[in-house]
Amino acid sequence: MADDLCLFIKDSLIIKAPKKSPVLLRMIVLTFAMACGVYICSICLKQLSTRTKAGFLNVQVVERPCELPNIEPWEKPYVHYPKPKTFSRAECACNPVRFFAILSTQRSGSGWFETLLNSHMNISSNGEIFSVKIRRIGLKWMLNQGLMQHHEEIVEYFNTKGVSAIFLFRRNLLRRMISILANSYDRDAKLLNGTHKSHVHSSHEAEILARYKPKINTTLLIPDLRQVEEMAVKALGYFKSTRHIILYYEDIIKNGTKLIEVQDFLKVPRRDLNSRQVKIHKGSLSEQVENWDDIEKALKGTPYESFLTADYKM
Repeated sequence: MADDLCLFIKDSLIIKAPKKSPVLLRMIVLTFAMACGVYICSICLKQLSTRTKAGFLNVQVVERPCELPNIEPWEKPYVHYPKPKTFSRAECACNPVRFFAILSTQRSGSGWFETLLNSHMNISSNGEIFSVKIRRIGLKWMLNQGLMQHHEEIVEYFNTKGVSAIFLFRRNLLRRMISILANSYDRDAKLLNGTHKSHVHSSHEAEILARYKPKINTTLLIPDLRQVEEMAVKALGYFKSTRHIILYYEDIIKNGTKLIEVQDFLKVPRRDLNSRQVKIHKGSLSEQVENWDDIEKALKGTPYESFLTADYKM
């Protein structure tokens, strides 16, 4: 019996697990706590980073347009600060632009004049109103393209939108007539390698087109000149209530200050303007038409006699 009791006690001593060390338990708890702390910190940092990024993304920077002291309060609704995508306005970014329209007649130098304006970084004119080009700041509008028939509506629109009108005419209407006839002939003949060009950029091309000498119908000469003259006078009367300036092709060629006047009228910084276009018909008119003697007889003693001798250089 005593032996059995000793055996039981011995087995009990063998089966009973030894007590774990308190230091080991503390290390386990500490490690677990550190792991939890690192995990929680990482979650907090991610949330903080996300909120910070969201805060930066929601910030909108509003650029205020430049203000110039010479702009009157009533004029502010009519000025614009465009941001073109195809070119840079550079140092002129803070100079506002205004809507304008070049009002003219065919073969009065409006194409050449428009290239001069477009050489200024603050001016953008985009051809005739009924062409396919996208409209931006300025355009050309010929008097015979509905401008005269609907002048009341157009004047109202110009005044409402603050559109300035630039009238461009030719003093020598005989030169204009020769240019019209020559251009009309080339539209069918296509003298430049089978293509028609209203404007050229080389002296060689200009020389080829200038070889054609039109014949003018002297019976209709004076009535045609008078009709164009009267149309210009009517246009000026129709648009007298608009903000406008009157220019003549010959004056721009002779007087360099005319381009400065235009820039001041459009209220843009003064710049040197240039064009690649080359004049087609140069020199004496007697060399540019076929029946010069008949033209002289028809105009002698009339208000248009001065057209025979008026000349200029370009």
